[in-house]
Amino acid sequence: MDRDGWPFGWPKGGYPQPQGPFYYGIGACLALGRDLVESHYKVCLYAGVNIRGTNAEVMPVQWEYQVGPSEGINAANQLWMSRYLLQRIAEEFGTQVSFHPKPIAGDWNGAGCHTNFSTLVMREPNGI
Repeated sequence: MDRDGWPFGWPKGGYPQPQGPFYYGIGACLALGRDLVESHYKVCLYAGVNIRGTNAEVMPVQWEYQVGPSEGINAANQLWMSRYLLQRIAEEFGTQVSFHPKPIAGDWNGAGCHTNFSTLVMREPNGI
């Protein structure tokens, strides 16, 4: 988000073209905020966060990143540290991070903290 709480790169008080072409988009007009995302990725690597990747999402300037695999308490530690680093990097770019599941009303995809897990039973042959 910009400092005024409006999505970074969106027209002030307006909306970009309908969602869709931004998903896994490339180019300056589609991959809004990529420089911030790549900076976050590099800082996480340097800090020892178990980050595995990033990708653009459906809504313009909506991004996600993957942390893990991690076990137990370490999984939560990795998540919290990665979020802290994201907020600090956003400060450097003059933007702010929103963890709101639906930051913009209307026909725009929401966001969430996707969590994947497995148990020993699930990993065994013919597991769940």
